[in-house]
Formats: sequence, C-alpha cells, structure tokens
Amino acid sequence: MALISQIYVPYSRHDMNIQYKLQRYGTDKLTARSYNGMGLELKELKIQQHHGQLFHGGGKRKNSLYHKGKCNLLVVAASPPTEDVAVISEPLTKEDLVAYLASGCKPKEKWRIGTEHEKFGFQQTTLQPMKYEQISELLQGMAERFSWDKVMEGDFIIGLKQDKQSISLEPGGQFELSGAPLETLHQTCAEVNSHLYQVKAVAEEMGLGFLGIGFHPKWAVKDIPIMPKGRYDIMRNYMPKVGSLGLDMMFRTCTVQVNLDFSSEVDMVRKFRVGLALQPIATALFANSPFTEGKPNGFLSYRSHIWTDTDNNRCGMLPFVFDDTFGFESYVDYALDVPMYFVYRNKKYVDCSGMSFKDFMKGKLPSLPGEFPNLNDWENHLTTIFPEVRLKRYLEMRGADGGPWRRLCALPALWVGLLYDETSLQSALDITKDWTQEEMQMLRNKVPKMGLKTPFRDSLLRHVAEDILQLAKEGLQRRGCKESGFLNEVAEVVRTGVTPAERLLDLYHGKWANSVDPVFEELLY
Repeated sequence: MALISQIYVPYSRHDMNIQYKLQRYGTDKLTARSYNGMGLELKELKIQQHHGQLFHGGGKRKNSLYHKGKCNLLVVAASPPTEDVAVISEPLTKEDLVAYLASGCKPKEKWRIGTEHEKFGFQQTTLQPMKYEQISELLQGMAERFSWDKVMEGDFIIGLKQDKQSISLEPGGQFELSGAPLETLHQTCAEVNSHLYQVKAVAEEMGLGFLGIGFHPKWAVKDIPIMPKGRYDIMRNYMPKVGSLGLDMMFRTCTVQVNLDFSSEVDMVRKFRVGLALQPIATALFANSPFTEGKPNGFLSYRSHIWTDTDNNRCGMLPFVFDDTFGFESYVDYALDVPMYFVYRNKKYVDCSGMSFKDFMKGKLPSLPGEFPNLNDWENHLTTIFPEVRLKRYLEMRGADGGPWRRLCALPALWVGLLYDETSLQSALDITKDWTQEEMQMLRNKVPKMGLKTPFRDSLLRHVAEDILQLAKEGLQRRGCKESGFLNEVAEVVRTGVTPAERLLDLYHGKWANSVDPVFEELLY
C-alpha cells in the first residue's frame, strides 16, 4: 500500500503529549524537527521518477534550516518490496531511518484501508499446485484482458500492477493481491470481488482454481513449485539455518492482512499495542488451517503456529512495544538488529543473509564492501521482518489465516472498527492495559491450537472476543458508512465459539469421510 504524507515531528518523542501538525509545504515534502533533543540534521533527498528508477540527488545543505530546528526530507511512495535502484549522494543515518517511519503520519481524513490476501492456485482435475508455466500464462491472460502492467524479473513475469493495486507471487506460487489504499470497507470489498472475478475468468478457462485457506491442506513442500524470484532463492537457503518451519511458511501458508494509518507517533504506539494484544483474537476468529498433507495437524491455525519456529530474530509479539519509551526510534533499533536477507543491485539480488544492516550503514557489508544503503534498501529490509504486527509507514495486522471472500472483507472490518474510531481504540486499550507480557505470550502460543476456547484468566478468550467484536461494531457504526455488516462473518464465530477450522474438521470427520479433497470445492473462490 503506497502512502505519502507530511508531518512536523517534535523534539520529545517519548512525551505522551506529543502532537503532530501537518505542514503545508507541498505534497511531497516532510518537515521534521530533531528527535529527542539530539540536534540532528536530516539531509534533503531529492527523489524523482526516471525510467522506473528512483534517484536521490542534491548535496548537503548548509545549516540554515537546522538552526531553525527544521530540515526537509522528500519522501516518495513505493509499493514494497521495492526493487528499484537508487543513487544517493551521502550515506543514510539512523535519523533518516526514523524520519522515514515518521513520514507515515497523516491526519485522520487521509487515513486509508489497504487489504492484502493470498490464495493457493491448483489444477482442478488433479488438485496439484499450479506450475509456474501455468501461473505465467494466467498473468499474461489477466494483463491482456484486464489491462494490467506486467512486472518482470529477467525473462519471467512475476506480477502485475494497475494503478495502486499489485499482484505478486509468494515463494510457492501463492497469488497475492495487494490492494489500493481505499477510504471505505465497501470499496475494499468491491476491490476484492473485482479481483476474484478477473482471476476466475482467466483461470477457469485454463482448468485452474483458487483455494482460500491458511495452510496447504494436501501437498508437501517438495510438491510445491518454486517461483523464479531471486529473493526467494536466498530465503530458501537461509530459512533452515534459523528455524524448522521456515520453508513451510514460504511455500505452504496464505494470509489476509490489513494495513492501516496513524496520525502521530502517539497514535502509532496506541494502535500497535492494541494490535499486538488482540492479534491472538484475530488469529482465533479467522483460524482456517487445520490440515497438513491430507490429515488433521492438531491445530486450528497451523499457519499461525508456523511463525513460532520460522526465525525468532524477526518474528513474534515484540514485548518492547509496551515499554514506556517505545516510539519510531525503538522500532528502528529493533529493525537494525534483524539480520538481513538481500540487497538489490544491478537488477539482481545479492545474498546478504545473516549480515548486519548496521554494518551496511558503515560501508562494511561483506557482500558489498564500500557500498552504503539507500531508502529503498531500508524499505526492502523492513519487508523481511515478520512480527504479528509490523510497522512500516503504516501498521500491518498479520495474525489471520487466508479464507473465503467474505472473510477477506471481515478482517479489515474488525481492525478498522477497533483502530479508526477513537472511542473503540481507547476502550480496547482499557481492556488490555493490565494484560501482562506472560499472558499475551500465552495467548499467542495457545490460540493456534485452542482458538476461542483458550482459557484466559477466569474465563475463555471467547468472552473477551465478544467485547472486542462489540467495540469493532460500534466503531464502524460511528464511522457512518454502513460498514458493520461486514462483521457478520465473524459474529457467528464469536456467537458459537466455533472457528472456521473446527467446522472444516467436523466436515472432515463426517461428510468428507476423512478426506481433505472436498475442501478444494468447499473453499473454492
């Protein structure tokens, strides 16, 4: 989701009375004061589009703006992962990285909703995963019929772009729509429906279908085709070194997530905390991955469980978000400590797996000695961090399994109702303010198996979910857009306490006679 904004950043980042003010210096400039009284001078980066590449130019400014307590930083939007090449006149500093995150702040009237979802393609006659050659033909067909622009890596088509939407391929060929930043849930759901119509129109003619589920129910990793994307080769080689389930994450999972804006650092912190605390509830409500290689796997959201042993350096619940001093700088410190995967140079991915972005900033990256990072490198690095809630220039809610189309609309509805309404957001903060780190981690660990039946304090998580769902509904109603109906899909889950995964398991043990094959029809888009 592409976002551009301008902000005024006060000195005292950790003062909870911080207020951000929009400065009307043009649509593409960020004005920021030094952080934490450090008297930092941010460099002016002039960024312009030129033949599909971003060029950062302009020399170092005199201290005229610095003496006034202000510096200018020009920020452009890009849909991550960014693969453009950028040239900068001087190395980035940590303060530039902080300002990059802070540039996401925007007034409430400019908040948008960006929904992303992934789905498994399969051959309808054999239920086998789509091969790359079929995916290529599908993408070519969509480009020709519906006027999408092709995204190429070498000779391979690896995605499509149209306006502010993009279609990309996950490592195992999972088809992902990254939606445009939209104003209402009605627009979001219409976008999803339009996308599914287009995909289906071309895929059906090829004998292909798409499945809405969180983990591949039938095939092993060895059966999943590998997509021809350089970054995935690097990740595939690195994953087994840092966790036992990383390849499962890459090749056999699908999710739906929503990307949401914030108005200030304080607003970001509040939303981040609510998002993390309540992410296990979203995991339970959308749990939809109970099968592995044709059998029940003992989980309701196996996709969620997989993240617990993918790479603990870049995944998890991020306890430091609840520290009193948490802000943009804290997240930068965390991200700088996350090992790298790659750098994109000369239209190729350079393997930097396990290396330090801090060393990169010093020009001491072993794979690229003497080179320094640019904002594209930083943006790409941020996309390789996988916590339950992720910060870029917006917040990503990452805890839900992929599912059928109604749930693709329900997930953003849940979080918009909670986070985009001040009353509901404050109520959610009040509910979770005394939850301990141990309790939140317990929920993170147990919910993938137990869902809404997870014990919590003197009751069940289901009863907390009832209160949270009511807050989301009231928040949507106060938005005045008649959006609360999008919650109906999860309201039934909360009412009964039965997750989508448990319904699938009932079908498996009953009507489906211990076969997972019928799920390809049950959850067909």
